[in-house]
Amino acid sequence: MATRFQDIRNVFLDRDGVINRKPAEGEYISDWRDFHPLPGVEEAIAALNRAGIRVILVSNQRGIALGRATRNDIESIHNCLQQHLAGAGAHIDAFYYCPHDRNECDCRKPKTGLFEQAFRDFPDANRSTSLVIGDSLSDLQVAHTLGLSSILIEGDPASRKPGWEQAVPLADAVAPSLSDAVNRILA
Repeated sequence: MATRFQDIRNVFLDRDGVINRKPAEGEYISDWRDFHPLPGVEEAIAALNRAGIRVILVSNQRGIALGRATRNDIESIHNCLQQHLAGAGAHIDAFYYCPHDRNECDCRKPKTGLFEQAFRDFPDANRSTSLVIGDSLSDLQVAHTLGLSSILIEGDPASRKPGWEQAVPLADAVAPSLSDAVNRILA
């Protein structure tokens, strides 16, 4: 698999379940105090930064549509995450999130709108040099639709979204954590 990842210059990361502990199904994170980074995330993102790989967060945030969080809540969490990562010499280059409910937009994964926006914002990014790291079927479906390489995070079996098993055959690799996925990319 290392050859598949050798030219990667852009990594699209899902948030909940990849960067932080995924909340229980039907629950939403609306405050930094409820955001719990997973072990090794800071070092993994710092390693990507040192390698000159752009790190882009792409996340569905349906809690906004349901009234369980606001855009300000999500942006505050992302600002706190950026400050947290800075303490480890890491950063995320851009944040994109979908605030909509199902079937209301073209940006909610597995639709491609957030990725298309990132490709417009970063014209030097392209499909052949980009990779998606996610923990759900929708993450792998959008990667497959766009022709992007992908790594599926195993995560905690108790908190996986339905359809995780269907995502496995779509992935170029499966990794236990973001740290392991980054090691594969940089190998």
